[in-house]
Amino acid sequence: MTPNDPKAKPVDPSGDVAFPAHKMPSIRQVMMPRDTNAVGTIFGGVILSQIDLAAAIEAHKTHPARIVTVAMDKVVFKAPVFVGDAVSFYTETTRVGRTSITVHVSVWAQRRFGAGEFVHVTEADVTMVAVDDQMQPMPVMHPR
Repeated sequence: MTPNDPKAKPVDPSGDVAFPAHKMPSIRQVMMPRDTNAVGTIFGGVILSQIDLAAAIEAHKTHPARIVTVAMDKVVFKAPVFVGDAVSFYTETTRVGRTSITVHVSVWAQRRFGAGEFVHVTEADVTMVAVDDQMQPMPVMHPR
């Protein structure tokens, strides 16, 4: 089943976000039992960690050297993630400043090891800053 398959029916509980069917995810990962919390869903911190990693992957397309995360906007979990969900993290660079890069990350879970419906889980805008070896901000280096 693919995102364009009518059986997949991407769902956003808020009705605000369209499924990014035209894009490849920066990260796609099946959630495993080790990532669960006491109520049996995936820890929010696991998802936050993957958002951070996906943002870094995207930011490195613009700045190939060291970057650090300085901010992640308000993250609202719209739907739970379960063991066996294939979770995709879609990224897009939304701003490049002198020393910073902002990346939008949209998180979608596909139920049942990637065979079920797509559900919009959350999204975030992550600000990364280019730093030198002393961890001081430096100008973004655009790859040649």
